[in-house]
Amino acid sequence: MSNGFGMIIECLVAILLMLTVGYCMILNRRLKLLKADEHSLRATISELITATEIAERAIAGLKITVRECDIGLGDRIGRAERLSSDLDRGVAAGKDVLSRLSQIVAAGRQQEPSLPRNDAQAVAAAAQAFAERLRTKVHGLAA
Repeated sequence: MSNGFGMIIECLVAILLMLTVGYCMILNRRLKLLKADEHSLRATISELITATEIAERAIAGLKITVRECDIGLGDRIGRAERLSSDLDRGVAAGKDVLSRLSQIVAAGRQQEPSLPRNDAQAVAAAAQAFAERLRTKVHGLAA
C-alpha cells in the first residue's frame, strides 16, 4: 500500500507541476503583453509631454500677442478719441463760420436792396469779404 500511496502522491505532484508550468506560461504571455503595453504607454506619455510643452509655448506666444494688441488698440482708441474731439471742434467752428456768413449775407442784403443777386452769389461775395477781413487781421497781427 505504501507503494501505491506513493505513486498517487507522485502523480498528484506531477499534475500540480504541469498545472504550475501551464499557469506560468499563461503568466509569461500576460507579462509580455503588459511589457508591450508599458512601452506603448511610455511612448504615449512622452508624446503627451511634448504636446503639452508645445501648447504651453503657444499659449505664452498668444499672451504676448494679446498684450501687444491691447497696447496697440489702446493707442488707436486714444488717437481716435483725439481725432473725434478735433472733428467736433472743427464742426463747431464750421457752424460758427456758417452762421457768421449768414449774418453777413443778411446784412449785405439789407444794405444793398437795389442789387438783385441770387443766394449763391451772395454767399460767395460774403465769404470773400469775410476772408479778406481775416487776412487783414492776420497780416496786421503778424506785422
